[in-house]
Amino acid sequence: MSPIPTMFFSFFLLLLFYPSCFPARTAPLSSSPEPATTINHNSTWPNFQKFLDASKGRHFSGISELKKYMQRFGYLQVTDTTSGDEFDERFEFAVARYQRKLGLTVTGKLDSDTISEMTLPRCGVSDTLPTSNLHAVRHYNYFNGKPRWSRAIPTTLTYAFSPNCMASNLKLSDIRLVFRRAFSRWSAVIPVNFTEAETYGFSDIKIGFYTGDHDDGEPFDGVLGVLAHGFSPESGKLHLDAAETWALDFESEKSRVAVDLESVATHEIGHVLGLAHSFDKESVMYPSLKPREKKMDLKVDDIEGIQQLYGSNPNFNIKTLSQSDTSSNHGIDSKIELRSSRWSFAIAMLAIMFVVC
Repeated sequence: MSPIPTMFFSFFLLLLFYPSCFPARTAPLSSSPEPATTINHNSTWPNFQKFLDASKGRHFSGISELKKYMQRFGYLQVTDTTSGDEFDERFEFAVARYQRKLGLTVTGKLDSDTISEMTLPRCGVSDTLPTSNLHAVRHYNYFNGKPRWSRAIPTTLTYAFSPNCMASNLKLSDIRLVFRRAFSRWSAVIPVNFTEAETYGFSDIKIGFYTGDHDDGEPFDGVLGVLAHGFSPESGKLHLDAAETWALDFESEKSRVAVDLESVATHEIGHVLGLAHSFDKESVMYPSLKPREKKMDLKVDDIEGIQQLYGSNPNFNIKTLSQSDTSSNHGIDSKIELRSSRWSFAIAMLAIMFVVC
């Protein structure tokens, strides 16, 4: 083979197999590991970590408290046989259901990932479990009976804030702005508008910050633990735990246990509209939220779920989704285009090589 074809052939191989110019997006290096905020600062479920690696067939002092957690969030029925400290078959099954629901590896054991998830602050609404297998890409769920606001569509729901029960560390004007943005996220995708009412007692959705037992059968538990709860249609109750350090932004609020108000507000509005918790960890309707974490932009899963109840806002366009929803796809598309152009160029070079030969 002459030197020229050999040169072209070598160049062809180099072009075809040279690594992409798009570097992998890796997490920034840190000189020290991220502190285990969710375990160290959770005053409600701080002792769950002692059950790490617990499994069926043994007695664990205090595991009855963890059973109460599983009962509260819909994974274990309350019976005489589930109140003790035995890690029995029923509890193993409950752990497996919990793992399957929240996208964890299903082991039936209290492994580190499961314990970490259990100690995260979360919504107080029970995790509705599906009665049948769902399609692989569907994660959203509804309350039993699939309730929604039974009004002609399009419609308008009113909301108001409790005149007596509000967050002590925030201005009412700031809270109103946060909720206005949270409501607008949902109204952007469904034909339902939200407007603030002047009278709290006659509003459809009633918002307030409460502590402990506040006469709705769902008492709050202090810092972290349960953050808030929203009741299914057409109750309209949306309650937040006043004991939390609610944050409007994390630049001004430095507390390590600060909770993003807008993220929680957006989540609880989803409940008030009829969505139960989602399987999708990126979804707004996923049940847990870490301290100092923001999760306020609706994902495809949230949108598909709520549109099944109310239909689509005629003005909704997929481009209104946050860039975070589509940036990964753009990256994939760019790589495909680059790979395609490489092949085209390589074929042209091969043609030239054979002509030269």
